[in-house]
Amino acid sequence: MRAVLTWRDKAEHCINDIAFKPDGTQLILAAGNRLLVYDTSDGTLLQPLKGHKDTVYCVAYAKDGLWSPEQKSISKHKSSSKIICCSWTNDGQYLALGMFNGIISIRNKNGEEKVKIERPGGSLSPVWSICWNPSREEHNDILAVADWGQKLSFYQLSGKQIGKDRVLNFDPCCISYFTKGEYILLGGSDKQVSLFTKDGVRLGTVGEQNSWVWTCRVKPDSNYVVVGCQDGTISFYQLIFSTVHGLYKDRYAYRDSMTDVIVQHLITEQKVRMKCKELVKKIAIYRNRLAIQLPEKILIYELYSEDSSDMHYRVKERIVKKFECNLLVVCANHIILCQEKRLQCLSFSGVKEREWQMESLIRYIKVIGGPPGREGLLVGLKNGQILKIFVDNLFAIILLKQATAVRCLDMSASRKKLAVVDENDTCLVYDIDTKELLFQEPNANSVAWNTQCEDMLCFSGGGYLNIKASTFPVHRQKLQGFVVGYNGSKIFCLHVFSISAVEVPQSAPMYQYLDRKMFKEAYQIACLGVTDTDWHELAMEALEGLDFETAKKAFIRVRDLRYLELISSIEERKKRGETNKDLFLADVFSYQGKFHEAAKLYKRSGHENLALEMYTDLRMFEYVKDFLGSGDPKEIKMLITKQADWARNIKEPKAAVEMYISAGEHVKAIEICGHHGWVDMLIDIARKLDKAEREPLLLCATYLKKLDSPDYAAETYLKMGDLKSLVQLHVETQRWDEAFALGEKHPEFKDDIYVPYAQWLAENDRFEEAQQAFHKAGRQREAVQVLEQLTDNAVAESRFNDAAYYYWMLSMQCLDIAQADPAQKDVMLGKFHHFQRLAELYHAYHAIHRHTEDPFSVHGPETLFNISRFLLHSLPKDTPSGISKVKILFTLAKQSKALGAYRLARHAYDKLQGLYIPARFQKSIELGTLTIRAKPFHDSEELVPLCYRCSTNNPLLNNLGNVCINCRQPFVFSASSYDVLHLVEFCLEEGITDEEAISLIDLEAPRPKREDRQRETINNSSQILQLVETKDSMGDEDPFTAKLSFEQGGSEFVPVMVSRLVLRSMSRRDVIIKRWPPPLRWQYFRSLLPDASITMCPSCFQMFHSEDYELLVLQHGCCPYCRRRKDDPGP
Repeated sequence: MRAVLTWRDKAEHCINDIAFKPDGTQLILAAGNRLLVYDTSDGTLLQPLKGHKDTVYCVAYAKDGLWSPEQKSISKHKSSSKIICCSWTNDGQYLALGMFNGIISIRNKNGEEKVKIERPGGSLSPVWSICWNPSREEHNDILAVADWGQKLSFYQLSGKQIGKDRVLNFDPCCISYFTKGEYILLGGSDKQVSLFTKDGVRLGTVGEQNSWVWTCRVKPDSNYVVVGCQDGTISFYQLIFSTVHGLYKDRYAYRDSMTDVIVQHLITEQKVRMKCKELVKKIAIYRNRLAIQLPEKILIYELYSEDSSDMHYRVKERIVKKFECNLLVVCANHIILCQEKRLQCLSFSGVKEREWQMESLIRYIKVIGGPPGREGLLVGLKNGQILKIFVDNLFAIILLKQATAVRCLDMSASRKKLAVVDENDTCLVYDIDTKELLFQEPNANSVAWNTQCEDMLCFSGGGYLNIKASTFPVHRQKLQGFVVGYNGSKIFCLHVFSISAVEVPQSAPMYQYLDRKMFKEAYQIACLGVTDTDWHELAMEALEGLDFETAKKAFIRVRDLRYLELISSIEERKKRGETNKDLFLADVFSYQGKFHEAAKLYKRSGHENLALEMYTDLRMFEYVKDFLGSGDPKEIKMLITKQADWARNIKEPKAAVEMYISAGEHVKAIEICGHHGWVDMLIDIARKLDKAEREPLLLCATYLKKLDSPDYAAETYLKMGDLKSLVQLHVETQRWDEAFALGEKHPEFKDDIYVPYAQWLAENDRFEEAQQAFHKAGRQREAVQVLEQLTDNAVAESRFNDAAYYYWMLSMQCLDIAQADPAQKDVMLGKFHHFQRLAELYHAYHAIHRHTEDPFSVHGPETLFNISRFLLHSLPKDTPSGISKVKILFTLAKQSKALGAYRLARHAYDKLQGLYIPARFQKSIELGTLTIRAKPFHDSEELVPLCYRCSTNNPLLNNLGNVCINCRQPFVFSASSYDVLHLVEFCLEEGITDEEAISLIDLEAPRPKREDRQRETINNSSQILQLVETKDSMGDEDPFTAKLSFEQGGSEFVPVMVSRLVLRSMSRRDVIIKRWPPPLRWQYFRSLLPDASITMCPSCFQMFHSEDYELLVLQHGCCPYCRRRKDDPGP
């Protein structure tokens, strides 16, 4: 900051007060008893005003030129002391009064005192001047107070002090704010006016006077200051605030509010503020270093990290010493001070390491990089010399000398070219090695090389920005300010006090290179920043110039995959030795849409076929005829087919269908119609086709069936005479009435109709509807025999698993009928038990059949052994249809022999001798009959089944069947492995209902513990300890286990009957219940080995080992017996 005296005058009397006119054109001052009016522009005294007889101490302009108080009369209020100064707040609601006794009184506009502030000095510190901050941006009203205790203080409207008192070291007589409140003027007994920040930091002196300064004011909305002194001197100054800043690449540091430094990242627009609380005199920035010169010291900052976007600085060093310099430069480990003709290099500790003395004044200095501690400096002198200095070298290197003084310098990225702006506003560019002047341009005030392109620079001047590439003409555009940096496509411009990054497209220099077919150089310029259109133009120009490398890079930029594929294919062909440039250019033209030019090149290179393919692909068939040269029908048909293929490929299927039909390709036309679901077109094609064309007709019918148009499909089948397919269509679409009508006319298809119909009804549990349907068709008996027919078919087709499932469904249907119709109860229950028995037999026999028919068996030997024993003991005298005793006995003999049951195997082979044996089993059975005679005549004890009721070992061959030979208790088998489960069935005593039994079991009363008592007897020769069980201790036996006792030799089965007491003692987890629907009673089973888990299917009530059941459900997704899905609810 510096003050320039604009004009000065002197009055006869002391200047007590000064006031500016609101527009700043005039000022009025009080001198003695006179008022003097001056023109602020040149200090002309316009007129003296007379009228006061006594001394005038205060003057003021009304902001609107009028005075209109709210009250008609003036109200007066007493004060405790003499009032020396006063000031209104911005809104005019409060008045601050400064008094002689050191008190500040803040009152409202009615004169009521709201706040009272007592200064520490009291009457020894009269409050001589006060002023409210006029800024509208401050959140609170701030009052500046200057007293004769030689202190400057700040207060809020509430009376709270802001910060500490500032010591002035003189008696202040006047205080005044700038218009926006950013600075304060203060004058008094020190005979000068000082400039302070709004926070009270002294910045400098405005002007020194010969006497006390009684008043000072700031011209509205300007940097002009007027000062009035005791000796009558009036001085008018202009304050010039110079720009203090520094720039390195994309980081710009500048002074703000005279005491702060802001570092701005020009790319990311991030900013960071550093409050120095002192006047900032110089700023320098370089890489990760920042130097700030204050009046009494220099602060060195560094970045926290090496990240290019990091904006966090910390203090690295402090050089506490006062320096006077014109320019300041910072390096990695040094600071450089420029003092007129002298350069000094100081370490960060403040020690002078080196000094250079120049021949002339230093006009420009810049760090051009280098290793830490060995950086290079570019120095321009007033006499035209340009030097390069290394901070670790005493000797300066003269790069060149010109006749005119240097104003600005910059060196290219490769350090081979130097750009200089001289005092004649001329930009001169030199070759550093040869000292040759390469070119010069007028109207330049600053210059900068592009840091990313060696041959590009920009310079500013005369309100224009000039960009020059190589030796091409300058490209010019409007720009205000000075160019200070050029990085890629961004130009950094300093305008007034701010710097900005201007994005400048590099289109103009790129096209200059393109005009000269310099594609690689044009690509380098484009990389700095051009539009997508420019990139595309560069790619096309390079492609037509057959510079495939540059074209490929440019197309990658615009992500044009089409042309990238073309370039890749051309490069592959060049690797294979192809060198025909006409052919390459023809491909390029065809991709660019220049088809006629491409065709000419194809023809010239001898590749007419490529032109034909091109026109065909483009559907330019009128040009194809020129290349065909004849009207051969085969070729025309081929052309139409190609047209259709093209239409199909470009997603025009309807046009393709029409072309295929005209070419006779009906199958392709039907496929397109079927794929797109065009039923109308399929019907039209089917009706136009001859019935002899079975393949397209059949395809039409198939698509019509898929597209849910069974009527039209049926019409097509009738046209073909394919009645079997028509029947199948009716069955698949469940159009049973049409199927029955067709079956009446053609009885040979009845089996194809009724069997699927019955299966569909059975699978959907619609047996009553099946009966009604067959009744309408006149087939009452078949209505009852539907499922029986299904089972017979399953048996006839050896689908014994399906037969078991159908018999189980029949049994459950019979149970439902018995429940619904009491008249048929006994008959239906008999059928229920019969069908249940058949279902169990076929389910077991399914494993035997698969074992004997398939080469690989999924069941283990023990399972097959158990199944064959179960079937042998369960089969009635009349063996059910489809079940082969030969297969059962053969399996039993084979597995018995393998498991060591030789006696049972011998019996099975003996039984086989009396049966008709198929030829494929004959040799195996004869061999087994011979070899079994070499085995012992007994069975392995490990295979002997155990009765879990009476603990009797039963023989493997039991004449009584699947019951215990001792207690006649029926065995309970696993429906998968068919081994005997550890379950015993029990019945409820009379009077106990199922619901009561469940509630008693759920009670699960605890059992008393067994208590043994001991008795000790001692005699002369021995000591005897006896354990005695009391009658009470005998009650710990399980009541159910007691019920299992059975005397051997009984000929009739006696079921286990349990009472309420026994039920109460049972555990719910040990009881399994088959909850049959009425009229059947529930069945109860007690597990005698609770640790071995058993699972019962809730639908069919078949028992399984839990592990087996879980594995089967995982394999099949359902129960293996009743096919109940695992996610279905209960029965």
